[in-house]
Amino acid sequence: MGGFPSDLQIAKAAKLLPLGDIAAGMGIGSHLVTPYGRQVAKIELDAIEELADRPRAKYVVVSAVTPTPLGEGKTTTTVGLGQAMHHIGKRATIAIRQPSMGPTFGIKGGAAGGGYSQVVPMEQLNLHLTGDFHAVTAAHNMLSAVLDNHLFQGNESEIDQHNITWRRVLDVNDRALRNVVVGLGSRLDGLPRQTGFDITAASEVMAIFALARSVPEMRERVGRIVVAYTRDGKPVTAEDIGGAGSMAVIMRDAMAPNLLQTLENTPVLVHAGPFGNIAHGNSSVVADLIGIHSGDYLITEAGFGADMGAERFFNIKCRASGLTPDAAVVVTTVRALKAHSGKHRIVAGRPLPEALLAENPDEVHIGGANLRKQIENIRVHGVPAVVAINAFPGDHPSEHAAIAEIAASMGARSAVCTHFADGGRGATDLARAVAEAADEPSEFRFLYPESAPLREKIEIVAREIYGADGVDYAPPAARQIDSYERNGFGHLPVCIAKTHLSISSDPSLTGAPTGWRLPVREVRASVGAGFIYPICGDMRTMPGLGAHPAAHQIDLDAAGEIINLS
Repeated sequence: MGGFPSDLQIAKAAKLLPLGDIAAGMGIGSHLVTPYGRQVAKIELDAIEELADRPRAKYVVVSAVTPTPLGEGKTTTTVGLGQAMHHIGKRATIAIRQPSMGPTFGIKGGAAGGGYSQVVPMEQLNLHLTGDFHAVTAAHNMLSAVLDNHLFQGNESEIDQHNITWRRVLDVNDRALRNVVVGLGSRLDGLPRQTGFDITAASEVMAIFALARSVPEMRERVGRIVVAYTRDGKPVTAEDIGGAGSMAVIMRDAMAPNLLQTLENTPVLVHAGPFGNIAHGNSSVVADLIGIHSGDYLITEAGFGADMGAERFFNIKCRASGLTPDAAVVVTTVRALKAHSGKHRIVAGRPLPEALLAENPDEVHIGGANLRKQIENIRVHGVPAVVAINAFPGDHPSEHAAIAEIAASMGARSAVCTHFADGGRGATDLARAVAEAADEPSEFRFLYPESAPLREKIEIVAREIYGADGVDYAPPAARQIDSYERNGFGHLPVCIAKTHLSISSDPSLTGAPTGWRLPVREVRASVGAGFIYPICGDMRTMPGLGAHPAAHQIDLDAAGEIINLS
C-alpha cells in the first residue's frame, strides 16, 4: 500500500455537503439543527417526537471478535457498512461514540474510522467537537466540589469519610492522578482525604448521558448518583447533598446529539463516549431514538468484542431505550484469528511476526474458536449475526475461505470487505448480507430478567457469555452485593468490568478459554446510570501515557493546520 494517503490527508480532501442537506435527507427540519461552525451541528431533542410517526429503521449493532493489539477496524467497518447501504439503494444513519482525547493523544489514536471509511471532519471529532466531554467533566467535578464542601461545612449527612465513592475526572491519560490527596494546606482549604482521578469516559455522568432518554430523565438520574455511604451503610446521593441541579444545568445542552457525515455524505450521529471496560461502551440512547426514524437502517457500534459492548448493548442499552435490534455484525480479520490461535506474540507498535503473514488457514481455524464464541454470544440474544471479514492486502483467499467456513458452521452469513481502501463500494456484499439478516423475524431476548438476584445475573453472564465454570467472590465483593440488595439496587442490570483482551478475565488467554472461574474482587454501584459493575482483576480507570505517545507527534504546521492526528 505504498503511497496510500494518511487518514488525515483523506479527510481533508473530502467534499462535504451542507449539514442542513444531510439533516433534510434524514427528515429533520432546519428548525431542529443548531450549527457548530460549518461542518458540525447539534440536533434538538424535539426531533425524537417529531420523527416518531415515521417508519422505523432496521436496527443493526456492529461488534467484533476479542480485540488484539493489531486492531480489527470495527469503527471503520461501521462507517463502511453505512456508506455501502447507499450503494445498494438503501438509506442509512450511523451512530457512534465520541472519542476520548486521552487515548487520542496516547497510543490508541482517534476513533473516526480510517482510510476511505471515515467520519469527517476527523480533527473536530477526535478533539473538542461541541464540548460534550468538557460538560461531563465539569458536571462530574462540580459534584466533587459540592461533596468536599459538604464535608467542610459540617457533614450534615454524616458521611463516612472512609466510604466515599465519588472521585474526580479529566479527559487525559495521566497515571500520576490515579491517587491524590485533596484538602492540604490550612484549615480553610478543606478536609484532607485521599481520593483520585478517573478519565472522563469512566465517569458515571458519561454513562447517564448515554442512557437517558430526555433532559428530565437525565436530571432524575444524576440525582440518584451515590457519592458515599453513612457510617451505618446508608447511601448518600447527589440529590441529598444538593449537587444534582447544577450538574443537570451543565449537561443540558450536551444532551443534543452531534451531527456529522462520512466521506460519502452518510449522516453520522456522534454522541457520548462511555468507557468500554467500566461502563457499557455504547453511544447515546437519544441519538438512536432520532436515528431509528431517519432512514432504512440505523447502524451503531458497541465497544470491544461481543462479550463486552454487544452484551451490554443488549442487556443495558436496549433495556433503557426500548429499541429492539434486528441484526448484529461481528468484525474479524485474518490477523486477529491467527493471533487468537496463541501461536504468535504481537506487540502494538512493533513489526508483525513474519509467520503471522504466511498463508496458514489452519491457524485461522484454531483462532476461529474466538469468532465462534462471539457469534454464539450474539445468537444467545436471539439476534442473527453477520461476519464482516475486514480484508488486508497481505491476506490469502484460503484464509478468507476459512473464516467463511467458520461463520457458515455457526449459521451466520459472512462477507469479505475492502471498505478501508474502497469506501462504501468495498462493503456492498456486507450490506446485502446485513439487509438479509435484518429481514429475518426478530427473536430478541434479554439474557436475564431484572428480578434475578445480582449473583445470579453475574453468574449467567460469566457462564453463558464468557464461558466460565463459575464465579468466585472476594469477601469485600460479597459484602458489597449484600449491601446493594439491602439498599434496593438488586433490580439493576450488571456491567462486568474485566479485560477486553480476552473473553476470560485473564488478558493472556486467547481464543475461547474454558476451565476457568471469574474472580470478582470488588463490586461498585452506578445507581444513576442504572447498573451494578463487578470488577474482575486490576482495572485501570485512569490510563497512562506510553513511552512514545501520539502527543509527541501531533502538532500544528506553519499554516496552523493540524498534523499527525490519526
